[in-house]
Amino acid sequence: MHAQQDPQFTQYMYNMNVINPAYAGSYDGVAIGLLYRSQWVGLDGSPNTATFNVSSPVGKRVGVGLSFINDQIGPVIENNVYADFSYTLPLGGENKLAFGLKAGATFHDIGLVDLDATDPNDPLLQTNINQATPNVGVGVYFYQTNKYYLSLSMPNMLNSVHLDDNGYKIGSETLHFFAAAGYVFSLSENFKLKPNTMFKMAVDAPLSFDINANLFMYDRVEVGVGYRLEDSFIGMINFLITPNIRVGYAYDSVISDLDVATSASHEIFINFDIPLLKKVSRSPRYF
Repeated sequence: MHAQQDPQFTQYMYNMNVINPAYAGSYDGVAIGLLYRSQWVGLDGSPNTATFNVSSPVGKRVGVGLSFINDQIGPVIENNVYADFSYTLPLGGENKLAFGLKAGATFHDIGLVDLDATDPNDPLLQTNINQATPNVGVGVYFYQTNKYYLSLSMPNMLNSVHLDDNGYKIGSETLHFFAAAGYVFSLSENFKLKPNTMFKMAVDAPLSFDINANLFMYDRVEVGVGYRLEDSFIGMINFLITPNIRVGYAYDSVISDLDVATSASHEIFINFDIPLLKKVSRSPRYF
């Protein structure tokens, strides 16, 4: 069976640190983000994901961060804790190229014993799994502040095995590749158009992509629409409550074969930006 393994995010452009460690330090201050996603609402055992990330530059070229992901689907609870490190090269003008490294551990709690199994004597279902495995990830982030970005990353590179039946790997990690890009078009002083796209690929699984367009108005309100390949149509909105606090919501209307059991997914986030004392900008952060 081939299925989604890593969590997906509709508002990935405001949750980039979780996916790409090279993003750490791209904002000239302390960036804090929280996100919660309830996927396929109403479907028994559907995924629920919460993330927390914090990052900051610690010098002219070095950035550090911490990211946490809690992901639950059915009997599986997975917690990922990572430290992020980035090094940025100035390329002239405001263009920058950052390289990132992510290192940490994945903690699994898989409740197999209480499952309603067709074969209650299956030896694989006689013991719950509680284990921690190391993991590392890498990323590249090319950007110009408040203008555009291009992100390439592999957040999990180690193929850890969680369930092994006499050498047959039933439960194991697989490599995931993420590519994302965004651009800001200034339509007028008060209107900015922000198209974004993300491509997701896992080994031995079909390619998936998101594409969306957001309109940022009067430096306060952002609305957008999007499409995820063979999965959903998307609507999103976020508000810049203050120059340093942004809250957002996304609604995914399911169009896949799962629409007989669920109609939507929901996602909310809140970001806090704490500018460095020496660099206070009146311009809002677009990514």
